[in-house]
Amino acid sequence: MHPKHRFQYCPGCGKDTIHYHQDEGFFLCDSCGFQFFINAASAVAAIILNDENRILFTKRAKPPAADTLDLPGGFADINESAEDALKREIKEELDLELSSVEYFTSQPNHYTYNGLTYFTLDLTYICRVDNFDNLKARDDIKGYEFLQAHEVNMDSIGLDSIKLIIARYKSSY
Repeated sequence: MHPKHRFQYCPGCGKDTIHYHQDEGFFLCDSCGFQFFINAASAVAAIILNDENRILFTKRAKPPAADTLDLPGGFADINESAEDALKREIKEELDLELSSVEYFTSQPNHYTYNGLTYFTLDLTYICRVDNFDNLKARDDIKGYEFLQAHEVNMDSIGLDSIKLIIARYKSSY
């Protein structure tokens, strides 16, 4: 559900005079002038390659898109760079240390969680690790597998932005 269906009262004055202005992407209260902009949240994703250039895909343990393939990553925290968020998320989810991080592409995404749609900008990096000795599924990861780009069944990927990222990777490499 888009946030425009969830805001009923102005956070500034508490009146029911707040309205969403779709063309500009913000809420405006007619009573007090409070404005609230809908902006994209920053998220990161890693295309982690092994020595055979196989991509490390994860399997999502939780909604949205539970039990589907994904790239490891997650949301950037406040006051955190995308690169630091990526390193933190990979450590939390897979217990891996990234040895190289190179920006690849970005894609907008709609991320629906608990009935509310969040708008994200998924920044994707091509990464390497020195070794996979500590690799294990943790946090919100159910499992993982290494696949060549051409082996990936796009229908097994749950998030639209990740499908677009992998399609771009397939056409680039």
